[in-house]
Amino acid sequence: MIMKRVPIQKRIRRLIMMVVSVSMIAIAITAVILMLGIRRRSENYILTNIENNVMNSLEDIAVLTELELYEYAKQVSESKVYIEGLYENSKLYLPRKLSEHEHLTKNNYCFRKFYANPMYKKNDLNADIDLLSNVESFWTPLLDFDNDNITSIYLGTEEGFFLSLDKSHIDDETNVEGENYFDYLSRAWYIKAKREGELIFTDIDLDWFGRGLTLTCAAPFYKDGEFAGVVALDILVADIQKNMISVEAGEGSYAFAIDKRGNIIASPDLDKSKTHFDNIRYSSNEVNAISEKILSGEAGIEQIGNSYYVYAPISNVEWVICVKIPKTIITTPVKRIDRNIINMIIIFVIIAFIILTIIYFISKSFAEVITNPILRLKNDVEVISKGDLDYKVQIIGNDEISDLANSFNEMTSSLKTYIEDVTNLTVEKERTGVELNIATKIQVGMLPSNFDAYSDDKRFDIYATMNPAKEVGGDFYDFFKVDNRHMAIVVADVSGKGIPAALFMAIGKTLIKDHTNIQGNLPAVFYEVNNILCEANRENLFITAFEGLIDLETGIMTYVNAGHEFPYIYRKGKTWEAQQMKAGFVLGGMDGIKYTLGEFKLEPGDKFFEYTDGVTEATNSKNELYGMDRLKVALDKNFDKKMSDLLPAVKADIDNFVGDAPQFDDITMLGFEYKGV
Repeated sequence: MIMKRVPIQKRIRRLIMMVVSVSMIAIAITAVILMLGIRRRSENYILTNIENNVMNSLEDIAVLTELELYEYAKQVSESKVYIEGLYENSKLYLPRKLSEHEHLTKNNYCFRKFYANPMYKKNDLNADIDLLSNVESFWTPLLDFDNDNITSIYLGTEEGFFLSLDKSHIDDETNVEGENYFDYLSRAWYIKAKREGELIFTDIDLDWFGRGLTLTCAAPFYKDGEFAGVVALDILVADIQKNMISVEAGEGSYAFAIDKRGNIIASPDLDKSKTHFDNIRYSSNEVNAISEKILSGEAGIEQIGNSYYVYAPISNVEWVICVKIPKTIITTPVKRIDRNIINMIIIFVIIAFIILTIIYFISKSFAEVITNPILRLKNDVEVISKGDLDYKVQIIGNDEISDLANSFNEMTSSLKTYIEDVTNLTVEKERTGVELNIATKIQVGMLPSNFDAYSDDKRFDIYATMNPAKEVGGDFYDFFKVDNRHMAIVVADVSGKGIPAALFMAIGKTLIKDHTNIQGNLPAVFYEVNNILCEANRENLFITAFEGLIDLETGIMTYVNAGHEFPYIYRKGKTWEAQQMKAGFVLGGMDGIKYTLGEFKLEPGDKFFEYTDGVTEATNSKNELYGMDRLKVALDKNFDKKMSDLLPAVKADIDNFVGDAPQFDDITMLGFEYKGV
């Protein structure tokens, strides 16, 4: 068989065409595979990064909102305690007469009196009205402390009268024969607080007097163990709403907040004067499909249609913050990568056509010159695909291949910058956490912890602990010998949280210790310390404090209490019982306050336990408080333990009750056992 003659030139051209074609196809396949891999990883990275950033922002905002609402709840709880103290110690307070039904305070606040209806006006309520009018002096600092958001503080009684402290005088709802009447008994805050018997938050609603959307925090108070009424305060929620929807997740995204019934209570386009709200179950089919998950009380992320929904709960008011993120925020960068792939393919096809056309007419040597840059580009792309984003594609010449190389360099530079930005943000967040942790350790280090220094003194046993919350706080304790016969103990709690409270704590602790002396005049100590704290208290902070001075020879303890929790005392052979005592005004709240000296005697074997409100107000995931009853049970269960074992046992019981719920307040305890001489 005679083979057809093929010229060598044609064979060379065919061989060159085949080699170049195969090479270009291989390069094209490799580049496409690499680009598709980058596309897939980029899509996953962008989605994961957005999800993590938004979820972290939502959880931070939820925690901050819970802390802000907790401060309001604490003010209502303190008002409840103060009112019940008025009832229990009515003989210690002078009656305060209201002129007519209202008067302006020195801060230009309006203190007013109402009756539920004319029927109650006929009852002789003047004595109780005059007694509870003392609450004006307690409420005024609270309005001063949060002058922007708290609009009113008020109480309503079962007896039929209502007292309120408002920031401005506003015409009354109803006027009958010159008297003011207000049917507060039918209000939701009164009915709900009375029914549930504990502190509550109402749904957001329009303020009575048109000052904006408000949230009411209310708590029942009791007289002789019987329900006597409700104390409450109104909070303008404009700042809270603004904070809740401040999350930014890209163009087209927006945040909104809903209550437990599904009502939208905050969104960028919410009418601030509305008295009712849209419900997410009926706002759209898309949102309705995941409404049950959003309202479940758990944080999560759901994709519905062309949107992602990221949500996190605010537990103490049963609200949920949610961010809607259009899928285009994630797909748009990926589409840009797709366009780059298509452009690369188009460019490659054009280059291939040109190269093949030229090679058809030129020699083998020219083929090598043309294919080498493509091979180098292939190798450079493989280096970048392995994660070396500092590597630069070598740019040779000024043609389509160099343009493609420039595109790769720009893409890798953009990816490197983006990763560095994310890394720097993570490092800064970790640095802030480390600084707060160091501040907490410094604060704890200020408290005495060398209990062995007193182990040789057989007359007593003492032990104390302070477990700070996530941030630096204001709890502190102290104990020291004034002389060989007298032992001083201090337990205190600064209002507020953070660095200002920690600094105020350090000042208060130092002042109390420096002013305590052998004369044992504790009321004078608190009087001087209070005046010093009031002089430069620009942050309007205050301290609740208990100080006791124990005669180690006789067991007699003299004490002074500035608004602090009642201690528990264990009498040998009996059970732990709360020591009832008069609680004076807090330190730093008002200068010139005089304090009362109290006294009781400890017999050998008796024990003393004092603590801060972080113990009784520890809250579990069901929003239940640990409370004084559970504290007594824990103390009785461990009555026979020494102090260094008793306090950890109580803390373990608190931790078991709280479970996985976050700790919002410092937990401080001090135990003292008198053993006698």
